Amino acid sequence: MMNNLHPIRDYIVPGKRAHLVGIGGVSMNSLGELLLSRGVPISGSDRLRTDVTARLEALGAKITYEHKPENVEGASLIVRTAAVHDDNPEIVRAHELGIPVMERAEAWGHLMRDYDNVVWLAGTHGKTTSTSMMTLMTMEAQMDPTVMVGSNLPAIGGTLRIGGKGCFVAESCEYCNSFLRFAPTVAVILNVEEDHLDFFKDINDIIHSFHEFAELTPMNGLVVVNGDDPHAMRSVAGINRKVRTFGTSATSDVYPTDVRDENGYYRFTVMVEGKEYAKVALSVPGRHNMLNALACCAAAEFLGVRRSVEHCGLRKFKGSSRRFQLVGKMPNGATVVDDYAHHPSEMKATLNTAKEMHFDRILCAFQPHTYTRTKALFPEFVDALKLCDQAVLAPIYAAREKNTIGIYSSDIAREVPGAVSFDSFDEIADYLRKEAGPNDLVLTMGAGNINEVGPMLIKNK
Repeated sequence: MMNNLHPIRDYIVPGKRAHLVGIGGVSMNSLGELLLSRGVPISGSDRLRTDVTARLEALGAKITYEHKPENVEGASLIVRTAAVHDDNPEIVRAHELGIPVMERAEAWGHLMRDYDNVVWLAGTHGKTTSTSMMTLMTMEAQMDPTVMVGSNLPAIGGTLRIGGKGCFVAESCEYCNSFLRFAPTVAVILNVEEDHLDFFKDINDIIHSFHEFAELTPMNGLVVVNGDDPHAMRSVAGINRKVRTFGTSATSDVYPTDVRDENGYYRFTVMVEGKEYAKVALSVPGRHNMLNALACCAAAEFLGVRRSVEHCGLRKFKGSSRRFQLVGKMPNGATVVDDYAHHPSEMKATLNTAKEMHFDRILCAFQPHTYTRTKALFPEFVDALKLCDQAVLAPIYAAREKNTIGIYSSDIAREVPGAVSFDSFDEIADYLRKEAGPNDLVLTMGAGNINEVGPMLIKNK
């Protein structure tokens, strides 16, 4: 929390420097770029220089790759990520100097109040894809949206688009209840499942947070919710707001008709409250993406996006980075695809999509993400990996954790018939080169760095 009551706009004044601790994260990087566009000098700190921090430096930000007390001196405002704690030397020094300290989500919450319409897309999974879809729809409708998305979107050349003040479209994360700092006029709840159990107590705790998120919308706003998802529907029970449901049947307010599956790519007509809204031909595969598109149509119609296939923008969406992204072909012809899925439901959706695409076999190289998630959802991970023909397990990606639980990828491998586990990406790549046939799909999957395996496979060796 900020150590005074002033909003961020009191400090984002041209000539007064804002310092971002953990500036390399996607959301923080986007925040820095937005502030720079408003004439606010930016400095920041992080552990490693990356492409995104290099881009900020090219735009004028001064970044230090070490957390040092002197980094904050002279700054008018400090913004930190949730991962930066009070004992960080920069935070300690800021408090000593009386410099206001604000969390990243709080900063975004203040900034978005400058926009007429704010569409925040939340859920256990599907956020990046849906936010990207919504971006294309509002761009095609000439709404000039400002956009913040969690992965590289080619249509905007990155993760941030700086547009006008009429519309703000952004991906929202429930971890640490950060989305409760936001100010949506349209809140989209894609799905609600067990996740982030290192923070949330249980599914009821998660549902409660999504309920509070929905209640952030104003009385003249809109809550869009997945009518096929019982937990999502529980999250909006009893709220005094306009609620619009989306789902696969006519029991929802927004639903598809004339559905056709063309080798995993869906074509359908979108109905909004009994009227035809758009004819959609998706350029990304999977039934789950039809649901993502329906959620976006529910929000877009409310915003006034025209009822026309030419202007709905969904046809132009070709995917985001690490969302069933084609990496290339192995020398023997096998197809290599990378996907960010790291929750069992996401994994099942991705693997079911792959099964619709008529490959001979699906070989899935999966990297579990965090020890707590692996333990909490262990049976679900096992069930998901049984959908592929060959599961190859990489070591668990620790992220913010230490393995105090004593759980390993090999534990999953023992429960999945035919699965194997390895200690390194080199071993995984060697195994897949031997196993993958010319008409097989090799799918690297996970939220860590498993995407490094794909480029290793498509090289001639």
